[in-house]
Amino acid sequence: MSTTIANVVDLETRTTTNDHQALRLWLRLLSCTVRMENHVRACLRRQFNTTLPRFDLMAQLDRHPDGLRMHELSKRLMVTRGNITGITDQLEREGLVVRSFDAHDRRAIAVKLTSKGAKRFREMAADHERWVVELLSGLSSEEKREIFTLLGKLKTHLDGNGWPS
Repeated sequence: MSTTIANVVDLETRTTTNDHQALRLWLRLLSCTVRMENHVRACLRRQFNTTLPRFDLMAQLDRHPDGLRMHELSKRLMVTRGNITGITDQLEREGLVVRSFDAHDRRAIAVKLTSKGAKRFREMAADHERWVVELLSGLSSEEKREIFTLLGKLKTHLDGNGWPS
């Protein structure tokens, strides 16, 4: 059964053709993001019994094999240190990450993936990439390039105006 944009209830359905084009565009972007994120969350839960925040934390650590300080993880993931602590506690209990004191500052705690965590993350990352590719398969390569370029222009505009990220 085919679903059209008009009959799906989501954030975008709040608008009418009389609303400002910018508002309609923002809600369309948000609706697409929410749909894609919900799909990825469901796949992570179903296939790996994990959550998107846990995946995101492991992704950051995968990019930094020497580890990251807790405050740096908090900043990169744009969540509170308390959230990072809770996620790290869970991952540590499962043997996927390990905490260590910074050699130069004993007050600072760094987190890094264990070999088990790195292996598990690689498995999840491969499937994550496949899911995202599938989600965007309705667009041609050229359309993806165009959207990427236009969103890059928007991002530069937002950054240039000093709005918080």
